[in-house]
Amino acid sequence: MALIAASLAFAQMPSPALLVLNKEGTLAIVDPTSRKVLGKANTGDTPHEVAASTDGKLAFASNYGGSAPGNSISVIDLASRKELHRVDLGPLRRPHGLAFADGKLYFTAETNKLIGRYDPATNQVDWLLGTGQNSTHMVMVSPDTSQMFTSNIGSDSITMIERTGAQNYNETVIPVGKGPEGFDMSPDGKQIWAANSRDGSVSMIDIFTKRVVHTFSVQTKRSNRLKFTPDGRLVLISDLDAGDLVVLERATRKEVKRMNLGHQPAGILIEPDSSRAYVAVTGDDNVAVIDLKTLDLIARIQTGRGPDGMAWVK
Repeated sequence: MALIAASLAFAQMPSPALLVLNKEGTLAIVDPTSRKVLGKANTGDTPHEVAASTDGKLAFASNYGGSAPGNSISVIDLASRKELHRVDLGPLRRPHGLAFADGKLYFTAETNKLIGRYDPATNQVDWLLGTGQNSTHMVMVSPDTSQMFTSNIGSDSITMIERTGAQNYNETVIPVGKGPEGFDMSPDGKQIWAANSRDGSVSMIDIFTKRVVHTFSVQTKRSNRLKFTPDGRLVLISDLDAGDLVVLERATRKEVKRMNLGHQPAGILIEPDSSRAYVAVTGDDNVAVIDLKTLDLIARIQTGRGPDGMAWVK
């Protein structure tokens, strides 16, 4: 009977699906077509980011914690919509950024100034690498894991990590603006753009030369996330303090539109075909849906209290 129930639950999983992590301690599974929440799973204390396995069977939530630092990652079965177990990270505190690549989950531990790797097959953290940078916050990993990037809020830097052997890595610390938090790689793989939360600027990094080639102001009060549309046409930046979503034309770096979405817009997710964007409006407990052709707000989805990180399951 348990197998039948799991099969029925999996059959009801939308394809694709939008995963929304709520700081209340839940993961919401959303049908992006109907914009309905189909179910929720519990997580640990005050989760911030979510990632999905490549096969779409598992989700992972970083339990950042509130007044007390968190030290766990929730592993969630999407078919049954249940937390399978909670990975105890021991002395690693404030897990935040997540990226899934080559069958493993990469995560940052902000307090410990490092990134780690969790293997779901063995249920073990099997690798750690220090950055030596304060508040190592977000992480991005290439599909073949040969390149990794972290944003380090407290050290005003982006770290570029290159694998040079089975267990050998080179790290390059790239100084950027004040308080880099959200960042993304351009779809052509040539640049990293970092949104600097404390000076309202964006730093453009040339990946080949590993240095900032241009910095420009976007006049944000506290930028939180930055995302390229997959077609490379637009760049979206959430401004947590102003309540805005800033839309830039990538080619000219000019502002196309500034949309006030409410209180504390944070996480951004863009559909693979660049048709729509989802912005977690944390302070208003909803996810704003933006039509990227017209740049209009077309809907809001109520997913729970304090939505933040999001992921897409094909």
